[in-house]
Amino acid sequence: MLYSFDECIKKYKNQYQVEKMLQAGELFKIDRGIYSDKKRVSETEIISFKYPEAVFTMDSAYYFHGLTDVIPEKYYLSTERNAAKITMDSVKQVFCNTSLFSIGVETISYQNMRIKIYDKERMLIELIRNKKTLALDYYKEIISSYRKITNDLDIEKMQEYISNFPKRDYILNTIQFEVM
Repeated sequence: MLYSFDECIKKYKNQYQVEKMLQAGELFKIDRGIYSDKKRVSETEIISFKYPEAVFTMDSAYYFHGLTDVIPEKYYLSTERNAAKITMDSVKQVFCNTSLFSIGVETISYQNMRIKIYDKERMLIELIRNKKTLALDYYKEIISSYRKITNDLDIEKMQEYISNFPKRDYILNTIQFEVM
């Protein structure tokens, strides 16, 4: 489990005790202000902890949802347009309009950790919206995965989502033509 410095102080009473736990190997410093009770922590968990308001999107979300087997080169995080810039080299930040940011956000369990991610319905909309920027074979692979799970998708929820996006008719027609 990951802890902030303040959480460590609360748990161990003072900075001296935190230092003792570090020296004893019962607590590990993972990054600036981030501590763990495990020596090895996945980068996904660190990113989720470091940026709790951000939401996994695009290539990361498709991979975490099992819609592709292509491991993303970077972690794709969506933040509100006015959020601070994320400077981690392993993160690709996607700025999102505030009105669209919270649509389809869910928390899932992925490899025994909790992460904030856009649901499959929102990610299908994002797939269509970003169709021209994705490699054709990658796009086709994900569309094929969506065809296999059409019965699992909440169509009403997706239609409600679509009503909030620009070019809603294009998105709806493309989904009906290519997925349904």
